This record gives sequence, C-alpha cells and structure tokens, in this order.
Amino acid sequence: MKLNRKLLAQMRSASRTLWGATPSNSAGALRQVMKSANAIQRETQRQMQQHMREFAVPLNGPFASPEPTPPAPLRAPHPMPGGGFIDGSYSNDAGRRDYKLYVPASLSGAPAPLVVMLHGCGQDPDDFAKGTGMNLLAEEVGCLVLYPAQSASANVSRCWNWFNAVDQQHGQGEPSIIAGMTREVMQAHAVDAAQVYVAGLSAGGAMATIMGTLYPELYAAVGVHSGLPFASAHDLSSAMAAMQGDFRRAQAPAQALPVIVFHGDRDSTVHPANGDELVRHLAQPGTAEPGQVPDGHAYTRTLYPGDGGIVHAEHWLVHGAGHAWFGGNARGSYTDGRGPDASREMMRFFRTQR
Repeated sequence: MKLNRKLLAQMRSASRTLWGATPSNSAGALRQVMKSANAIQRETQRQMQQHMREFAVPLNGPFASPEPTPPAPLRAPHPMPGGGFIDGSYSNDAGRRDYKLYVPASLSGAPAPLVVMLHGCGQDPDDFAKGTGMNLLAEEVGCLVLYPAQSASANVSRCWNWFNAVDQQHGQGEPSIIAGMTREVMQAHAVDAAQVYVAGLSAGGAMATIMGTLYPELYAAVGVHSGLPFASAHDLSSAMAAMQGDFRRAQAPAQALPVIVFHGDRDSTVHPANGDELVRHLAQPGTAEPGQVPDGHAYTRTLYPGDGGIVHAEHWLVHGAGHAWFGGNARGSYTDGRGPDASREMMRFFRTQR
C-alpha cells in the first residue's frame, strides 16, 4: 500500500503528539490521530482491510493514566539465576512475530504449565516480564512463560490489534499467530496441555480475551488486566468508544470462560465497565468479598462459582487505582506496587482450572 508523503507525515506527527500527551491534553491528541486515520482511510479505501494494522495508532496504554510511569527503554534480556530466556519467532500466512520464552531452572523434566503473557501498548517482552514479576513465580511453581512480541510494523505503538475484525476470528490474523506460537512451544518443550493459560494487560488483556474465546481447546483459563471484552469493537472509532465504556456487546460464548479479571475503578484509559462486562454472562451470581492490601489499595473481590465447588471466575475491582499492573515491580513500565499482587493471584487461579 502506498501513501502520499503528506498523509504519512500527518500520521507520524499525530503519533508523536499522542505519545507526548498528558492526561489534560490527551483528548486533543486522540482527536488529531483520529483525523489522520480518517484521511488515510479515504486515501486507501480499496486496501484498508489488508493494510490497516500497518498504520494502527495507539488506542490504549499508559499515556492517559492518572499517574503514568515513564516508559522504560528497551532492555537486554535479564534472566533469573539458573533460568533464562530463549528467543524465537513464529510465522504463518497471517504474518510473523518474535517471542521470548522463559525457561526456569526449577523445571523437573515432567510436563509443566505454560503461561502466555501479552504485553500492553509501548511495552516489549523484557519490560513486561520485569514489571509483572512473572518469571519469579515461574521459578517458584515450575512453569514456562511465553511472551509474544507485537511488532511496530503491525502497530506503530506495538499494541495488539484487538479491534480489527480479522483479528477477532479463529484461524486468522494475530490470534492465529499467537495460537500457532503457543502450539510450537508446546511441541518443543515438555508442556502439560491441560495447563496452558493466557493473560495480558490493556490491549494485551483484550487480546487474551480473544484468545480464550476463540481457542478454548488450547487455553484452560484467561487473565485480563485492565482489558476489554471479546469483539467489543470492530474498527478504530468503535475501539475509542469501547475504551470509554461504550462498547459493542458480543454474543455470550457457548461456554463461559474461566477468567480472572483485574481493573481499577479510576482507570481513565479503559473504563472499568469493561471489567464488569467480562463476567456479565456468568449464570451464577457472584459473592463479593472486600479486602485491603497493607499500606496499599482496598479492593472488592467477587467470586463466581462453577461446577464441583470450584470458582469459575474472579473479578477484582481495585479502589482508587488506575491503568497499571497491580503489585508490579517498578523496574518495568506501567506498574502499581500498591497491590494486590495480580501476577500471584492469576497464577493461583490458573492452577485451580486444570
């Protein structure tokens, strides 16, 4: 797809404006990006569907957070003592993506769980691993952690394209790449096929919902942190609306996802109504349990029962919290160390869904 130089300059200018936006002027920056996107859409109408991802703009992420942590620079892999990262890539007809696989030293050789972690906008696998602390937990419990990496050629801000229609379909787009990558790791390593899970933050959380919905035979449970429901948008403009709580309601899946949801009630980037929607389809009413992190956030944890007395879903609404990974490490970007510990709670929940 070819764009004239004027339109391409407008898009680059809008992206730079958006990255520099503060909470007070982010709305104006978003309008500028939308204006540029509309111009490109008119110019390339015939090839829009095929090439939309190449010029996607940041739809969510920390630029609108009340108290954002400055983006961390790209870092070299930082393996835990005894464990380490393996670099890899996967490609199919939908495209190619790199990944990092953390292999803990604590593996016994028996089939181990696998957790797929989908980063948010502006992040990369190294940054996300440090911020979530998931590799430390991997050493504790003996599990593999796969970090797919979104490419800047697919989205200029490295957001997963959860809002594109093609990326909401089984066997197509980014879901097919992530699923294929997951299966490739399962074939190359001793993985317990009954203990494969997927989680993500923001755009990554929205994509985690898509993965669990489209591939329930592959993923046993889903973790959604500050994310959105399945098919809550179908293009750029509806994605902006969904992030503000005006989302498209998708038909309930045939089988409700085992899901653990974290959302801050002061999230100004992705409205907390999105977290509510993720558990709206559950048949059984939930039981709310208030809690408090010592010297940290208060929260309300709502438990939804499933068959056999096992909790099928959990919804953690964290009071006074914004758009960041709860209980995260400040060495990574977009974290809130005041808890609760989302990584540890996700791992606990996942291990009950075997």
